[in-house]
Amino acid sequence: MRPEERRASIIAATIPLLRLHGRDVTTAQIAMAAGTAEGTLFRVFPDKESLIQAAIATLFDPAPTLRELERIDLAAPLRERLIQAVEVLQRRVEGIWQLISMLGMTIPPPVRPESGCAQTPRQDEQVHVQLERLFEASRDELRCDPAYAARLLRMMTFAGTHPRITDGMPLTAAEVVAVLLDGIRRRSEEEEPC
Repeated sequence: MRPEERRASIIAATIPLLRLHGRDVTTAQIAMAAGTAEGTLFRVFPDKESLIQAAIATLFDPAPTLRELERIDLAAPLRERLIQAVEVLQRRVEGIWQLISMLGMTIPPPVRPESGCAQTPRQDEQVHVQLERLFEASRDELRCDPAYAARLLRMMTFAGTHPRITDGMPLTAAEVVAVLLDGIRRRSEEEEPC
């Protein structure tokens, strides 16, 4: 296995364990989950904390979310496109929230250039750009700007998914989209834009 593949494999095995055990996870548990010897962990990472920080940076990396959003077919109906997008965003919110909760974090981690995958402002903007693209394809159905609609979708998804906001009863992707679309679709009578 190439070094970068081994690193990715160890990180992938670590993330679910962090969600389950938090910082109390042992390197023996990580090695077993990764299917490698414990000593191999320390050839890839200088210490357990470095491995934990790399796993956190990987989880916060928006690149996988961007790839999923980019694959949404613009030819699909607006509602269908948005439900797919909300499902992508919900997986991200749920995964990050679990980790933040288990690790007792109060804010996202700082950008760590050495990790190679920490979120940058540019990447975060790209999530918004991808959401805006989904609305832009149906601009004529909207009574507000696609950029504003994308902002609303993102906020509603976060609020409707976050366990502390939803009291443990998150909205489904279809519910988030239904609430949003019924508020921004053109009506038969002309209304003021939002």
